[in-house]
Amino acid sequence: MNLNQQQLGEIVGASRQTISSIERGDYSPSIVLALKIAHVFQVPVEEVFMIEEGEE
Repeated sequence: MNLNQQQLGEIVGASRQTISSIERGDYSPSIVLALKIAHVFQVPVEEVFMIEEGEE
């Protein structure tokens, strides 16, 4: 969608640092934030976020 971290953060109400941490896998977003991010990209949340093996 041609958004940078700052722009995505502004849309979903999160900081650029939070978006960066999510991208690196250092931070798991709340359900609400995950849903907001998925909504921006118009995809189901499962297409954006998934549990990696060993994280269960």
